[in-house]
Amino acid sequence: MKIKFWGVRGSIPSPGPATVKYGGNTTCIEVRTDSGELIILDAGTGIFPLSQSLFSEFPLVANIFNTHTHWDHIQGLPFFIPLFVPGSRVKIHGATDPVSKKGISEILSAQLQHQFFPIREAELKADIEYFSLEEGEKVTVGDAVVTPVTMNHPVVNFGYRIDCNGKSLFFTGDHEPLCNSYMQEKSEEHARCRESSARKNRAIMGAISGVDVLIADTSYTPEEYMQKIGWGHGTFDTSIQMAKEAKAKSLYCTHHEPTRSDNALEAVFAEALSRNTRHAGDAECFLAYEGLEIEL
Repeated sequence: MKIKFWGVRGSIPSPGPATVKYGGNTTCIEVRTDSGELIILDAGTGIFPLSQSLFSEFPLVANIFNTHTHWDHIQGLPFFIPLFVPGSRVKIHGATDPVSKKGISEILSAQLQHQFFPIREAELKADIEYFSLEEGEKVTVGDAVVTPVTMNHPVVNFGYRIDCNGKSLFFTGDHEPLCNSYMQEKSEEHARCRESSARKNRAIMGAISGVDVLIADTSYTPEEYMQKIGWGHGTFDTSIQMAKEAKAKSLYCTHHEPTRSDNALEAVFAEALSRNTRHAGDAECFLAYEGLEIEL
């Protein structure tokens, strides 16, 4: 299995001289199974340069797994070139919104409304299929199995575990550590929230357990997080701790804060490593950058 990062920023693209090293595109990760099947995790602006690398494979079959529908994870989708190529098949997977009850098929129809985009969905040439998934519903893609897991974010966000011939990765999408929002510790609400959070955390850690590669939302420092509780993002420290608890072999930090320069990113990462001593068996930690390739 091969992994390549095409977008590692969060919230908004951040191109410019200060972000050249790690890149300014928003979330998009290419995964190739051992049999060559194409899996794409999220369709941030990084999906456009990814699609430019695929010309030799047209027409192709692409399997897109969307973590959630916030802009920075879908804004590149209308520019995914295979959508315009006759004979291509694009399979888009994601969650159903529990409030509106709308499935993942809304993702393109909403983006391609005429007031927002000059090309209508009906004008796309590829065969487009939509699959609204339930948590734990396994999807077979060639010789790989993809399993969605509900994470903690202001909208439904699926993390995805991919298993392929004994190797595995887990991508959190956007994820904030679970906490109890009820302050009165002896209240029934506090007890219910504590039980619910513990149950959800066990499910998440069970899904991550033992993966070769954990790709995690590490947007903030601990100090920044205190001003942004409830925004749905993790810190370097919480992700390092998650990797340790799950006994992941490696951790790749992503969803970099868009206002952080490359130099500042390296500085806060070094500080996080110094606060979290690595012991034998702990995950090796890396900063994800555009163009980074991993082979398992």
